[in-house]
Amino acid sequence: MRNTWNVARRELGGFFDQPTAYVLAIAFLILSLYLAFRTLLASGVATLRPLFDLLPILFAVFVPAVTMRSLAEERRGGTLEWLMAQPLQETQVVVGKFLGNWLFVLITLAGTLPAALGLLLLSDADPGIILAQYIGAALLAAQLVALGLWTSSLTRNQITAFILGSGLSFLLFLIGLPVVQIGLPPLLSGALARLSLVGHFENVARGVVDLRDVLYFLSTGALFLVLTGAVLARERLSHTRPDYRRLRLGALVTALLVLTLNLLGGHIRGRLDLTRENLYTLSEGTKELLQDLDDLVQVKLFASSELPPEVQLQLRDVRDLLADFRRFSGGNVVVQDLNPDEDDEAREEASSLGISPIEFNVVRDDEFQVKRGYYGLALTFADEQEVIPVVQQTADLEYRLASAIAGMTRTETPRIAFAQGYGASAAYELPAFRDDLADRYEVTTLQLQGDSLAPIGPDSIRVLVVAGPTQPLDSGAVERVRDYLEGGGSALFLLEPVELNPQSPMPTPVRSGLEPLLEDGGIRFNASLVADLASNQRVSMGQRGIFNVISPYPLWPIAIPAGSHPVTRGLNSLSLGWAGALELTDTARVRPLWVTTDAATLKGPGSPIQPDQDWNVPEDQLAVRTVAAAVLPAGGGPGPVTGVSREPEGPQETEETEETGNAEATEDGTGQEPEPSGTDQDSTGSPLTGRMIVVGDATFLESQFAQASPQNVLFASNAVDWLAQDESLIRIRAKNRTPPALVLRSDLAQATFKWGNLVGVPALLALIGVIRVTGRRRRAEARWKEVVS
Repeated sequence: MRNTWNVARRELGGFFDQPTAYVLAIAFLILSLYLAFRTLLASGVATLRPLFDLLPILFAVFVPAVTMRSLAEERRGGTLEWLMAQPLQETQVVVGKFLGNWLFVLITLAGTLPAALGLLLLSDADPGIILAQYIGAALLAAQLVALGLWTSSLTRNQITAFILGSGLSFLLFLIGLPVVQIGLPPLLSGALARLSLVGHFENVARGVVDLRDVLYFLSTGALFLVLTGAVLARERLSHTRPDYRRLRLGALVTALLVLTLNLLGGHIRGRLDLTRENLYTLSEGTKELLQDLDDLVQVKLFASSELPPEVQLQLRDVRDLLADFRRFSGGNVVVQDLNPDEDDEAREEASSLGISPIEFNVVRDDEFQVKRGYYGLALTFADEQEVIPVVQQTADLEYRLASAIAGMTRTETPRIAFAQGYGASAAYELPAFRDDLADRYEVTTLQLQGDSLAPIGPDSIRVLVVAGPTQPLDSGAVERVRDYLEGGGSALFLLEPVELNPQSPMPTPVRSGLEPLLEDGGIRFNASLVADLASNQRVSMGQRGIFNVISPYPLWPIAIPAGSHPVTRGLNSLSLGWAGALELTDTARVRPLWVTTDAATLKGPGSPIQPDQDWNVPEDQLAVRTVAAAVLPAGGGPGPVTGVSREPEGPQETEETEETGNAEATEDGTGQEPEPSGTDQDSTGSPLTGRMIVVGDATFLESQFAQASPQNVLFASNAVDWLAQDESLIRIRAKNRTPPALVLRSDLAQATFKWGNLVGVPALLALIGVIRVTGRRRRAEARWKEVVS
């Protein structure tokens, strides 16, 4: 071990004594950080994926440039023979060289750590995902360093070693790309996908260290090291001796074992989920649901063997998820893996369930051909069936499966009613929200407008949804809603502050008639529009010359969670459109759910709404604004609904959230202290014993927002579950894999974050290089003078 470390130390020290190594490291850092920051700041998303998505390509050039001289230069200078003549084994030389080169690559990669630390300080980025990304980068570096050493051992020319190493590195990258695999036979394309570094590195970079991916990098790296050792040993062995034949046989057997492990090792299980919310591990809600099953649930996976390579990688996650469902159900979930291409009965069953084959292109006989394959799921419980015709993504698959199982096994389906009349949006006008609710609730309508309407109660309607009324509710309709809440019912109010007139750029204020009711609950609704200058969406300004111009639009704010609450669990942003501000007048019962940044202002109903207006606002008019809040029942509220799980109540927000709520309670955007609001008994003498959630916007659930920001629908679904006191699915749905928003509150913060990494880190490395290289020369000259004297 000591000899190995001596070789590694000599190899690593050789890098830092040569200016060429510093040039390589600085070039790598400048290129990687520049490309990463260009995407990072433009997208406004707090993730290092732009850096790590480029890393395999950058490493395919950088690592061979690092390793090309390691053995080739030793052989060309004649020092390899001297090194092998020392009391060293080939294994010690190879491992020492590997460690020295690998450590240099890792030290260079550490130059990106300030960007990661800055991201963690400036945003709510997941540190577990970043840790996994660096683990994946270290494994990738180990594999490519071993490959570079092998190519360096084959020649005495550095340039030849670089070209060969870079070419093989790019080959390992390219064989995993769809553009390459589309023209290959299915069996060969599937094998190459498992041997490519692309899929394995992406799996680790998402936040999960899977044993199969670790074994891939370690086994292939070990193979290249074995081949390197074989090249060095070959030079001192006679080709006619048995030792040489054993050497060749051992290298061949190692290569076959590595290929077998990676091609047939798909059933190896074991993974470490490093994500903060355990996004790739079954949630406690799913485990509880599976453990409470008292009968068999059959899950049938219909998957063809000839699927596109990108689907094949996804299929591994699907099978892993189904295996977890089977394991935690105690045998009550039976999983069948069927291939309709090879089984006529499976094909007929898939057709009867509505699972049709998907079509994709392959290249056959020098032309594109259309292939068909199955990739769907079906769940069966007693006489109930739930079908997923095509598994389009795995991000929400756990929730979809758990929701389907919960819906099939429950004995009673609660009812959710959308209020009708007074211009309120019907369920069909919010299709994404309606479809999500339909999986576990009976979605109905309730007419509020009219005379002699029957009263409503929580026994018949679990949650009432009032979405964007544009006309004031009359006193009868308001009293009907009030009676429902006083009786223990729950309501979701999505209120629009203004109505947009297509013929005029000026919005018209909207009064819903529910304002007195909301004030009794501790919320005063401000019809002024919220404009967040720091966190907002971008809109198209239209064609300007030959370019389509994109501009920030503060009136479409991106809100952030106000604190810890079941409704916002796992969510990091809410995209709103023309939202109104909420003033919290009863901070004992009202919990803010979503707030803006501290760079938000209010625009009166008559203010212009064009994106290209002047957004300069005095600092004293900027503050945190609340755009959504939850109202707890008066006196603690009713007990849990029979047969429905309920999490314990209690204060859930942090001190920062409480301060936010108090600030909102004393500021209405004009700097005036709000007048004290009435108590719950002001209007009727009866407390509002039902839960309420109030959002100053209904537009966020319309198709244009819901499709672009899936978290909008997740929040609304969480809100309904919390109002219905059925919070078990919230813990499952809370697995949000969308990175949080990157909000840089000032130009100074952005400039420091960007240029401190792009210029500061390479400059610091260059300074260290200058000091070390010139210092080495001075020390060498001083020693030479001592020898001469």
